[in-house]
Amino acid sequence: MTTLLTGQDDPELERRLSDELDAINRSSIASDDETPLSIRATDDAGTLLGGITGWTWGGCGGIASLWVEPDQRGRGLGRRLLAAAEDEILRRGCDRVVVATMSFHAPGFYHRHGYQEVGRTPEMPDGTAKHHFHKRLVTVHPAVHAGASPVTG
Repeated sequence: MTTLLTGQDDPELERRLSDELDAINRSSIASDDETPLSIRATDDAGTLLGGITGWTWGGCGGIASLWVEPDQRGRGLGRRLLAAAEDEILRRGCDRVVVATMSFHAPGFYHRHGYQEVGRTPEMPDGTAKHHFHKRLVTVHPAVHAGASPVTG
């Protein structure tokens, strides 16, 4: 007999499912180069002003999260973080990036930076939608020089 247990937070189950799916991915896709990606933007005191997390894998980069401190928004920090992530993704030998964002977050931001919407999940909470984007990378951004890792200024 099979028992179904419904719950909320289950880190052990989440870890096990992730491990099992990773094993399937590894057996199905030849690339075994999945590598986490992170970029921090800090002020002189080390206070976090924004950042990006994501990954690279099999020639593709993915942005999981991009966040900028509210008082830093509209000053170009998001653009510089995105450019730094794209440069690092290129440096790692990848030629494309994927990202998803909610309709109340930043779909216009990604459109402005050359991302093409490739899908949309409608009917999310409160009538919002999740937008899925893809971008082919071909050049290094002048805003961040190759080999430079800090996002300054």
